[in-house]
Amino acid sequence: MAQCGDKPRRIAFGIVPLGIVSIGIVPMGVVSIGVVPMGVISLGVVGMGVLNACVVGMGVVVAGVHAMGIWTLSPGGGHPHLSSGAAQQQLLAYPNRQVALRKAHELGCEGVHAMGDLWMPCAEHPRQH
Repeated sequence: MAQCGDKPRRIAFGIVPLGIVSIGIVPMGVVSIGVVPMGVISLGVVGMGVLNACVVGMGVVVAGVHAMGIWTLSPGGGHPHLSSGAAQQQLLAYPNRQVALRKAHELGCEGVHAMGDLWMPCAEHPRQH
């Protein structure tokens, strides 16, 4: 089991493996495959990272059943707070405020809101009713 502060190994297997390629229950690394993978590329049941392919993915680029992220590919419909149509397009986040403002105008809403280091159209994040 990896401990906090342990140096990552090239290939790690186990309950909490920490490595470049991690396979296990809670793998953390560059390429993570497992039940709760967290890393740059995560493949598993609950993936959290930059690129995810899994059942419940949360990250920047996500492909999965319940995918939540900046860019998603999901049969389950993506972000849980968005409905169809124009609201679905608001999943897009932009690197600067000006681009997000232009997109907000195209969508017929006003303002923008921050999402981490990115900007999303419309003053408020849409909610499903």
